[in-house]
Amino acid sequence: MSVAPVSGGYLRHLKAQEVQPGDSFLTRRGEPAPAVASVRTVRDDFGTPALVIATLEGGREVRIAHGSVIRVRTERPEERKAAADTAFSPVDAGSPESRIVAVGQRHLDDPELVATAARLSHGLNLRSGSQLEDLFDMAARMYLLHEDVEGALATLGLLTNLPWDGAVGRWKSIQAALALAAQILREEGEHITAANLGKRLLEADEVPSEPGRAARVLEVRQRQLNAPPLYEREISKALQARDAAAEFQWRRARFAQLLYLRARGGSETLTDADLDSRISRELGTLRELARTVESKAAAGR
Repeated sequence: MSVAPVSGGYLRHLKAQEVQPGDSFLTRRGEPAPAVASVRTVRDDFGTPALVIATLEGGREVRIAHGSVIRVRTERPEERKAAADTAFSPVDAGSPESRIVAVGQRHLDDPELVATAARLSHGLNLRSGSQLEDLFDMAARMYLLHEDVEGALATLGLLTNLPWDGAVGRWKSIQAALALAAQILREEGEHITAANLGKRLLEADEVPSEPGRAARVLEVRQRQLNAPPLYEREISKALQARDAAAEFQWRRARFAQLLYLRARGGSETLTDADLDSRISRELGTLRELARTVESKAAAGR
């Protein structure tokens, strides 16, 4: 949202990922900080954008949760957004694109989901890491916001059949899809199928052939499973700031980590029962946040 131009530019509320060099953050007193010199995005262990790190003139770094809304002074007036393309392309029966169209048509009242489905219906490239991420985000949105497990599983099925091919960027979306699909199937009582999906997560566990190096790799991997990042500090900061969007993103990252551990069969410190309890609590909070964030987004459209 833009307000009237002021001396030195416009005061605007921007999402962290929309900040550009030349923008200035506003302090709590409303004074502009040194201008942003450069911006980069850091992803979490599952490939989801997590932090935006802005380097200010003078070298100071400012870390902002991806999706957070902040006030800046900028020379850029608000751009008028073009209407999203929500027209589905004609598709062949039985094709991956036909599944995407069917999923999009389940939620015609969700502009974001429909726009993504429409874009992917023009041609789905399962070798594209960004399109795999779009597919997973659609499935997660259906599961968390709409509680549509049938639509979520239909979308996840396009990912869970893909093999590990050494491409870490692509595998992150596949890995997240395997973990979420396993969770949904456990909820549906399909425990054997869920366990089989979980075993596929091990495909990327490459171990060197040298005995000494292999032992070190396995030790590090076990340590990561025993003490996974659960983003306590980041979630606490978002709660203190009453930033529902940032809290949702960090809790979603934690949820993905918990699902991954559960699908693998737990660890030495987190049993299946522990994980099931944590997942249940996190899911309830995530769904409430998803509705809150969506309501605010809808009000701004």
